[in-house]
Amino acid sequence: MSDSPAGTGPAAGQWQSAARLTILLDEDDKWRHGPLHHEIVRRARDAGLAGASVWRGLEGYGASSRIHTSRILDLAEHLPVLVMVVDEVQRLRTFVQQNSEVLAGVNVVLSDVEIWHPTLGVAR
Repeated sequence: MSDSPAGTGPAAGQWQSAARLTILLDEDDKWRHGPLHHEIVRRARDAGLAGASVWRGLEGYGASSRIHTSRILDLAEHLPVLVMVVDEVQRLRTFVQQNSEVLAGVNVVLSDVEIWHPTLGVAR
């Protein structure tokens, strides 16, 4: 860590306000015979959003309260999937509204975040 003042030294950069869209679904959720998470990521890219990532969970439960886990191979199905998209809050709100048919039946959460942007040209 550097004790350099903001904007100087090797750790120079700035924080920028943004938002994180978190979509929680089941790995078996489908959209037109394909994985729902693929469709969400494709639509986020097509909408020009800053970035999207998908994580497959190891364990979780939903409304049924039945725990799904990867620890027992025979039960390694219906695992949780998390899709995370980061961009400006209004762009994410618009994305959700324009894609409400794809997001029906899944949990959608919008959170304020801050993104660190290092100063360009900083040696690594």
